[in-house]
Amino acid sequence: MIVARRKSRIIAFQALYSWDVNAAPLDELLEFSWVDSAVLDRMGDENLLFTKLLISGTIENIEEIDSVIKKHLTAKWSFDRISKVDLAVLRVSVYPLLYQKDMPSSIIIDEAIDISKEFGSDDSFKFINGVLDSVKNAYRSE
Repeated sequence: MIVARRKSRIIAFQALYSWDVNAAPLDELLEFSWVDSAVLDRMGDENLLFTKLLISGTIENIEEIDSVIKKHLTAKWSFDRISKVDLAVLRVSVYPLLYQKDMPSSIIIDEAIDISKEFGSDDSFKFINGVLDSVKNAYRSE
């Protein structure tokens, strides 16, 4: 289950990156034609639904999510300076922090850090951790 959920988050991150960089339409992203069918088969229906929720929920709430990210940047960062990879990680992680209160924030942040270590620059994980920790402190009472 944990491995499948991590794969769900990675696919959602990749979808959001593609949506931002290539203007990929939401309906095409949710068809998963761009994902290896063997990966999809191993994930199972429940995890595919979770992936779709992360993608569609993030895109449907993108204005609020981006606003929250902007509020939690330090003075030396501007929203436009965030790399597309880091922005996709932040967006797919801020969505559950705001809208999926039953999901532990520690899991959301740990997964975001792992994804940023895999796909981002050397220091991405520090930036991601700082922003998400600030969002968590503002929106969660855990």
